[in-house]
Amino acid sequence: MVNFKSFQGTVTQINDSTIGRNGDGAGCHKVMTIRDRQGDTVNFIVSPTTFFVFHDIVQPGDVITGYYDGDAPVPLIFPPQYPALIIVKENNFVNVKVDFFNHQFVSRDGQLRLNLSPGTPVILRNWQPFTQNPANHNLIVVYGTSTRSIPAQTTPFEVIVWC
Repeated sequence: MVNFKSFQGTVTQINDSTIGRNGDGAGCHKVMTIRDRQGDTVNFIVSPTTFFVFHDIVQPGDVITGYYDGDAPVPLIFPPQYPALIIVKENNFVNVKVDFFNHQFVSRDGQLRLNLSPGTPVILRNWQPFTQNPANHNLIVVYGTSTRSIPAQTTPFEVIVWC
């Protein structure tokens, strides 16, 4: 189970990262520098396996949320540098929640409860159908409105299972 942590901010720059000894991976990895409203900065290492929820191309000036494994080792440098697992480009029309959802479809942080309908697409990261119960999994939930209760409740547009 991944301990998802996130950082949201504006992309200030995107550069190629030098991964590999002979330059054989040139252009395959990027460093995205993100600055939040308080002025804190984080570098995300974006690899070919980083999942972009809406398949959006990210450019400087875009507001994104980057998710990383809070339990993974990271170098003690400034600004902090995290391997990005998931990138979400902010969108005014939908919300995204990345978290572990228990057997009652409540997120680990207790802030969101899912009410899955029979028509809710439940898929894997490769867009293939997930044919089991998505409870007790890490999920990427794409949804619109939610109730104001605690936890908020929503019927998602789409659920992506992070196996």
